[in-house]
Amino acid sequence: MRQDKEAFDAQKEVKRIRALRGRERRQRYRKSRLDRYRAELVAMRRAGASCGDLAVWLRLTHRCKINRSSIDRYLKKVPELNSETVKTDQHTPRTE
Repeated sequence: MRQDKEAFDAQKEVKRIRALRGRERRQRYRKSRLDRYRAELVAMRRAGASCGDLAVWLRLTHRCKINRSSIDRYLKKVPELNSETVKTDQHTPRTE
């Protein structure tokens, strides 16, 4: 058996392991392909464009092929649109 010069300190080890796990758990930000078009996407969305419209616009003008659901997820994380209520494509029933 190996004899250590210091006694084993369980509290110190637990603290060290938790700090290590905390660093590993931290989310890393990876730059999105949509970041460079963020201002245009937000402006068009505010103007009433759907995510499908934005996907077509990106493909035609910027040769960026991306699915409409990815654009939707990206825009949900953008703080400029989180504070507002964005119009959805759902129809409201008319009462007469």
